[in-house]
Amino acid sequence: MTHEEVVRASGHENVSGDHASTLEVTSDDFLTPAGDCILAIEADRVPADFDDEFVAACQDADATVTATIAAGDHSVTVTGTGHPDLTFESDRSHVLRTSDYVDDRTVLVNADAAAGDVDRDLVAALADGSEATLTLTVQSGSD
Repeated sequence: MTHEEVVRASGHENVSGDHASTLEVTSDDFLTPAGDCILAIEADRVPADFDDEFVAACQDADATVTATIAAGDHSVTVTGTGHPDLTFESDRSHVLRTSDYVDDRTVLVNADAAAGDVDRDLVAALADGSEATLTLTVQSGSD
């Protein structure tokens, strides 16, 4: 069974997409140049808003979790896995990690890409302030 959650957010002039191990979409309404993993701000939903079935599916270590970030004509898809320790309790940010580190902001681990791997045209569109959509999909490992 597949579950999906959609988050709408906005780009910002300080989006750089340089981070080598994480990628983040935050509900914060600001971004400093130090936030080099953040691709979009002002997210309309946070992990704590997600459906219980979605969260449970992501807590399967064998689940495949996919995140697609789109802005204008550009998009990137990052694939990772679920983890039993994922809580989806953050009321602030969605973080995709290339490692297996988990905190309350983590929405997937073992990601095949981070902010620094994102297509530069997408990063440029977000830096120009484009509206962004983050679509998270989980396919449980037992399907």
